[in-house]
Amino acid sequence: MSNSSFPTEFLLLPFADTRKLQLLHFGLFLGIYLAALLGNSLILTSIACDHRLHTPMYFFLLNLALLDMGCISSTQCR
Repeated sequence: MSNSSFPTEFLLLPFADTRKLQLLHFGLFLGIYLAALLGNSLILTSIACDHRLHTPMYFFLLNLALLDMGCISSTQCR
């Protein structure tokens, strides 16, 4: 028995039809994206610069921040 629930088409709808709402959505999503990048960059910088944070826990936190930066900058992370 095969899986018949796989979608065969992709429908892309705009968030809004008006230009003002499109700009509002763009600004909102850009702000969220930049805040996430800034937060992860601060984590990376603080762990890399402070030698007291070179412990296994912070090593894994650094890897998690790197992974998060990669996933928010990609469209294919799941």
